[in-house]
Amino acid sequence: MSQLTHINSVGEAHMVDVAAKAETIREARAEAFITMNAKTLNMIINGSHHKGDVFATARIAGIQAAKKTWDLIPLCHPLLLIKVEVLLEAQTSNNSIRIESYCRLSGKTGVEMEALTAASIAALTIYDMCKAVQNDMVISTVRLLEKTGGKSGDFKVTP
Repeated sequence: MSQLTHINSVGEAHMVDVAAKAETIREARAEAFITMNAKTLNMIINGSHHKGDVFATARIAGIQAAKKTWDLIPLCHPLLLIKVEVLLEAQTSNNSIRIESYCRLSGKTGVEMEALTAASIAALTIYDMCKAVQNDMVISTVRLLEKTGGKSGDFKVTP
């Protein structure tokens, strides 16, 4: 098992010093799902939700969240993202929305947390916008799909 990098020699949490690391292109993709009833999903798809365009709001929220990850998660470094993308796909077969985020940068530390935060906050935004219509929506399967760059190498979820 690898050494935990966010814990110092006396067991205290600390921010990792990345000064000596090489700058490389780093990318990450993550996903999240939110499941709801058919009526709620149709309202979103048809654009008839009284709060406006749910997908547009969730997309912007996810992008903004990626940019603020360092402010939300205590030991994350502030990163200069060069690309953030949030894709939303209605899945009528199971009354859900799949959210996929993509983050890219040239830097000394990974961008996985930014991708995970973007997908999570986009899902939470959908929940927030639709909670007046339905309270029992379920956010699930928030996970990293792939990452590239950096010393630890590449990672990709196997199907």
